[in-house]
Amino acid sequence: MAQHFSLGACDVVGFDLDHTLCRYNLPESARLIYNSFAQFLVKEKGYDEGLLTLTPEDWDFCCKGLALDLEDGTFIKLAADGTVLRASHGTKMMTPEALTEAFGKKEWRHCVSDKRCTSDKPGVSDIPCCSGKCYFYDNYFDLPGALLCARVVDSLTKVGSI
Repeated sequence: MAQHFSLGACDVVGFDLDHTLCRYNLPESARLIYNSFAQFLVKEKGYDEGLLTLTPEDWDFCCKGLALDLEDGTFIKLAADGTVLRASHGTKMMTPEALTEAFGKKEWRHCVSDKRCTSDKPGVSDIPCCSGKCYFYDNYFDLPGALLCARVVDSLTKVGSI
């Protein structure tokens, strides 16, 4: 029995990064993901309309491997041993002095380097185990979410909610 498949008959087409045969337009995908979530937060949840405005420089915040401390809104880039390489509260980068004061040369409080986690994700193996009080942005499709969350932290900090 011959069956025909037409992309034109589909309402939504989704691709899995690990099992796809297409080339992604990452900048356009990132803008689409960011704008979709930002519009939802502003229109449906009443967040600050400033979330809808982005500059090209705002995207500089994004990099794979960011961790969000869910307790205080700090974004952290970790070394393989769990020490902090850089950090920001929302999108506001910490100075080297503030970074040293907050973290020194010690492991981040949510990481335990004597315990190792393995993952079935490509490129992620043998990393320090972390508590459930953080979220890792570890792929290109998460990065718009990292930027949006950081900007939400900025907005909440501005009004004194954090």
